[in-house]
Amino acid sequence: MRVLFVSAPLLGHVMPLVPLAEAFRRAGHDVLVATAADALTAGRTRKLPVVDVATGFSFDRIARRTMLRHPFIARAELAGTGGTRGVALLFGAVNEQLVDGVAAVADRFRPDLVVYEPLAVAGAVAAARRGIPAVRHENNLFDGAVLADVTAGPALRRHRVDALPDPVTAVQLAPAELVGERPGLPMRRLPVSSDTRTSAPLSYGRPGAGPPPRDLPGAGPLSHDRPGGGPLSHDRPGDGSQSRDQVGAGPLSHDRPGGGSPPRDRVGAGSLSRDPRGGGGEPVTPLPPAGGRPRIAVTRSTVDGPGSGGIMRAIVAVAPEVDADILLVRPERGLPDPLPGNVYTTGWLNLDALMPFLDAVVHHGGAGTVLGALAAGIPQLAVPGPGDRRHNAGVVERSGAGWSMSGAAITADQLHRLLSDYGLRMTAARFRDSMAARPHPDEVAAHLAAVIQHPSSPHA
Repeated sequence: MRVLFVSAPLLGHVMPLVPLAEAFRRAGHDVLVATAADALTAGRTRKLPVVDVATGFSFDRIARRTMLRHPFIARAELAGTGGTRGVALLFGAVNEQLVDGVAAVADRFRPDLVVYEPLAVAGAVAAARRGIPAVRHENNLFDGAVLADVTAGPALRRHRVDALPDPVTAVQLAPAELVGERPGLPMRRLPVSSDTRTSAPLSYGRPGAGPPPRDLPGAGPLSHDRPGGGPLSHDRPGDGSQSRDQVGAGPLSHDRPGGGSPPRDRVGAGSLSRDPRGGGGEPVTPLPPAGGRPRIAVTRSTVDGPGSGGIMRAIVAVAPEVDADILLVRPERGLPDPLPGNVYTTGWLNLDALMPFLDAVVHHGGAGTVLGALAAGIPQLAVPGPGDRRHNAGVVERSGAGWSMSGAAITADQLHRLLSDYGLRMTAARFRDSMAARPHPDEVAAHLAAVIQHPSSPHA
C-alpha cells in the first residue's frame, strides 16, 4: 500500500506525523511525506522519503502579508484571542501555495491513502480530486475538524472541489480527559526528535562543540546508546517509547505513582552551557553531578516572532531565589551575563527525551510541549502567547497538571509550587499512565491498512 503524509511546512506540524509514518514503513508499506521549507529536514533526518511541494516557500512572508492586510485580526492573533479568524487567513494562504504541489505528487505517487494534519488540508483536497481515502491526523489541542474546515476554502476553490470530504477517520493524540471526547482512533504519542537546524551533531552551548555526552538524553533519535541503556522501549525495539519506570520522576516524586527518581548521572554531565547567548565561545560549565537539586526546563517556540519572548528573562530574574537547576532551551537574546549560578543553557535538543529527567517545565504553550510534559508525567507552567498558545495554556490550567500565567508574573514562589505541589504531580502521573495505555502507532497503522485494503473485514 502507498501512503502519502501531508504536513504544513513547519517543524511542529510534521513531527507528530512521524511515528505513524514510520509504523506504516515498518509494516512494509511505501511512505512519502509531502511538505516544504523547514519540515523537509525533519523528514530527512528520520530517513523518511520526503518531497518538496512548495520550493522557496516562506512562512514569514505569508504571515507578514496576511497580518498587514488584516491588522485587527493580527492584533487579536498576537493576543491569542483571534479564535479561528487568523488561522483561517494564514493557513488558508499556506494551503493555497501547497495544494498544486501536493496534487501533482498525488498524481505521480498514486497513494492508496492520504494522511494529513488539520492545517494541511491541501492533502485532503488532493485526495478528493482523485477519490482517495483520507485520514486526518490531529497534532494540536484545537478541534482538527474545525481547523480543517476554516482553512480549506482557498485550496478547494483553486482546484474546483466543491467541499472538503469527510475523512475515513481521525487519529487522536490528545487524551479525552484533556480535550473532551472526539471521534476517531486514539494513538499513543511517541517521542520524536530531529536535528533540524544543523547537519552537524548538536552542540550544547557552543557551535561546533561536538555531540552531547553519552550520558545525556540528547540530540537526534532517542539516546539508545546511553549508559545503563538499551532501547528506551520495553515492548518494541527501536520504536522510541519511553519505559514506564523512567518517566515523570525526580527527587520530589518518590511517593507518587510510577516510582522513584531517574538516575541523575544520566543527565546534565558536561556540556550544558552557562553561556547566556546559547553559544559563541564562552567556557562550558557542566550541570552538577548526580544527587543534585530538582531540574526545571524552560522552552520557547520553534517559530520566532512577536510575542515569543520574555519567559526566560523572567525566570532568570528569580532564579537565585529558587533551589533548583534551571535549563534554558535555546535561550532568548539579551539575557544577563553572567547568568545566575543555577541557570544553564542548551541549543536544539530532543525535548521529549529530556522530559523524563526533569521535575517540571515552563513553556510557551505549544501543543507539542503540553502533550510531551503530560506524557512524561511532569507538572508544567504554560505562558499564554499568540495564536493557539493562549488556548493551549487554558487547556493546561483546566487539566490540573499545571497552570497558566503571564511570563512577567512568574515569581520564585510559583516555581517552588511547580516543584512541590503534590496534586499537580499526581494529576500529571495519571495523564502519563493514560497516554501510555493508548494504542501504539503500529496497531493504528495495521487497523488503517485493514480498513483501506479490506473494507468489508471485521477491522473496518
